Amino acid sequence: MAAYTGIQGQNILIVSSDPANPTEGQIWYNSTSNLLKGYQFAAVNAWASGGNLNNGRNRLGGAGSQTAALAFGGAFPAPTETSSALSESYNGTSWTATPSLNTARQYIRGAGSVNTACIAMGGLDTGNSAATESFNGSSWTTVNSMNTARLGIQSFGTQTAAVIAGGFSYSPNRYRADAESWNGTSWTTVTSLPANRQSGGGFGTQAAGAVVSGQNDGGNVIPTSLWNGSSWTDSPGLNTSRPGASAAGIQTAGLAFGGYTTTYSGATESWNGSSWTTNPNSMATGRFLPGPAGSQTVALAFGGEGPNLAATEEWTGSLLAVKTVTVS
Repeated sequence: MAAYTGIQGQNILIVSSDPANPTEGQIWYNSTSNLLKGYQFAAVNAWASGGNLNNGRNRLGGAGSQTAALAFGGAFPAPTETSSALSESYNGTSWTATPSLNTARQYIRGAGSVNTACIAMGGLDTGNSAATESFNGSSWTTVNSMNTARLGIQSFGTQTAAVIAGGFSYSPNRYRADAESWNGTSWTTVTSLPANRQSGGGFGTQAAGAVVSGQNDGGNVIPTSLWNGSSWTDSPGLNTSRPGASAAGIQTAGLAFGGYTTTYSGATESWNGSSWTTNPNSMATGRFLPGPAGSQTVALAFGGEGPNLAATEEWTGSLLAVKTVTVS
């Protein structure tokens, strides 16, 4: 029989303050707070209010992360609906004005993982726009235009590797399915979407992305179209079909929020790579085409057409967090 003195577990670290960079599953005793703590997944799955935009507007673009986001373009409220060139940067608490776009546009979209390295493309100025602009944290630079001018595109990727798809063009009026890929210098036409659509969301990378939501001649577009770097495949769509939903995340872990049904929607759904799950916690402010930023677990929604064009909301999903260990 083994002696009990020879059976040992893992010692629990005693610290005066919580570790700065704990690992998943780590447990420690905080001697200052007299609490046993651990680092584990915590399911929050809820929106919280963030700082309002300085200039509320709808149909604006967004890029970056929850704590380093960029809002650009859009349209000022009715009755003018004038296109805007304004740009603002978010630090996780408040928005600060940054230099404006070179061309004012609404129904504009963007790409980029941080607010100091983004691109803005397409939209509506005096007509369909093919303009592309690059932001380096201090100024916007006009770069090579898209091959096809359009508004209401879906986009995903980074400042140097992005994809756009779909959209709408005037004269003649036409919903679009064509897609283009950006290499940091120029746009190249690639395989078109399985169906025309405009005003949906996009998430992922240039080699593994997705577009969701939107509308076309047949009404609201339901499928989620997945991109593998060379072709598209349709997958299940949102549980509640609604044009004007924005999105954030990667191809296997996405988040869709907002849109319009019979009214402005705050509905939120999570994507696991094969299907969407409706979250019971919607945004406090329903809106059409809010500016998006972030990921499935830490996302940001700002502006958009609805009752409060300046509203910003911060999403926290399921993520690793410090938790107090309780025993009974």
